[in-house]
Amino acid sequence: MGLELYLDLLSQPCRAVYIFAKKNGIPFEMRTVDLLKGEHFSDAFVQVNSLKKVPALKDGDFTLSESVAILLYLTRKYKVPDHWYPQDLQARARVDEYLAWQHMNLRRSCLRALWHKVMLPGFLGELVSPETLTATLAELDVSLQLLEDSFLKDQAFLTGPHISLADLMAITELMHAVGAGCQVFEGRPRLAAWYQRVEEAVGKALFLEAHEVILKAKDCPPVDPSLKQQLLSRVQALIG
Repeated sequence: MGLELYLDLLSQPCRAVYIFAKKNGIPFEMRTVDLLKGEHFSDAFVQVNSLKKVPALKDGDFTLSESVAILLYLTRKYKVPDHWYPQDLQARARVDEYLAWQHMNLRRSCLRALWHKVMLPGFLGELVSPETLTATLAELDVSLQLLEDSFLKDQAFLTGPHISLADLMAITELMHAVGAGCQVFEGRPRLAAWYQRVEEAVGKALFLEAHEVILKAKDCPPVDPSLKQQLLSRVQALIG
């Protein structure tokens, strides 16, 4: 059997892997793992990824978890344009720099914004205090400012003149906040222009296809009560 990708496009790192594979013509079978139905806790999925997380990759007998590791594996196995993960040592280091930074910064901030504004009250029926929401949005603002000032600067893309894995991770993270209704581009013309460049580089049709689910996150039906505590525990571990 060929390459299999276990994904739920509600998940930011899954969207990054999905867009990368589709954009680069990498053949794969998509195995949907519905997070909101708790399918990542199933015995069948645990055989693929004992961490009970998506994305996950299965390539024959080889399995792999963690989005950054999966993206790097795909760049090395398949012939993809160099700009995604450059051979040049310093250019590659810039991509690595963002990939190392994003986990506890932009990704965390955008994830918290989505869950505190939309998913906890709407999907899990958990109230979020105004103080918590204010702190979450302030944290998001700090991360957006760092994204602009420390990474984007006056460049076309985060690490230089061409799109890279850094941009792909960042844009899919940012769409979590957009899906939450946050006005992330207000007063940020550099960021808005970068968004347009990334969308164009990815291709608008693929970009919208990948983000359709997150843009409709507000429409998620309430969780099955039998899954609530299990999902809530996982979410709290992710967002604090």
